[in-house]
Amino acid sequence: MNTGGGDNPSTSAVTQLSHDVWRRYQHLLDKTTPLVLYRWIFLTVIACIYALRVYLVQGFYIITYGLGIYILQLLIAFLSPQVDPEIQDLTDDGPGLPTRGSDEFRPFVRRLPEFKFWHTLTKAFCFAFVLTFFSAFDVPVFWPILLFYWLVLFISTMKRQIMHMVKYKYVPFTFGKQRYGKKAAPVDDTNTSRP
Repeated sequence: MNTGGGDNPSTSAVTQLSHDVWRRYQHLLDKTTPLVLYRWIFLTVIACIYALRVYLVQGFYIITYGLGIYILQLLIAFLSPQVDPEIQDLTDDGPGLPTRGSDEFRPFVRRLPEFKFWHTLTKAFCFAFVLTFFSAFDVPVFWPILLFYWLVLFISTMKRQIMHMVKYKYVPFTFGKQRYGKKAAPVDDTNTSRP
């Protein structure tokens, strides 16, 4: 019996293995960070595989409903600014969204960054997919009611979010690189002087 201060070799090996797996996983995530389009294509493929699994099994609607609620929660965090302007107006400490035309331009900073949004969605779809292999989670339910309730929840939540965007005048999306200033006028090479 070893009562010394040393670690158990089997525990040390498991810890080392889990550390190596985590490090490789983090390395893979770091390599995919700049590949935005490929990451979202990958997520779309995973979502389609999950939808196909639910369709073929004709069940697991409660898991799908829970996944839909979770996706809605993540979407709201993705569309929301990091500092809520309502709270910002009350405390008035630190930079927030510009609310007046004379305010300095500040870029939109999300509460949930794009990469974390994608990563969390991917993990959620994978977790839900794994749950579809356990019959204990296949609770019989009339799925159109769940779909209708989710749609009502989605519409009311998006309406509130859009009203918040309009009230505080921010848009959570930017497309392309913004360019400032005018392009230089083309130089006319023809001789305009009279003979």
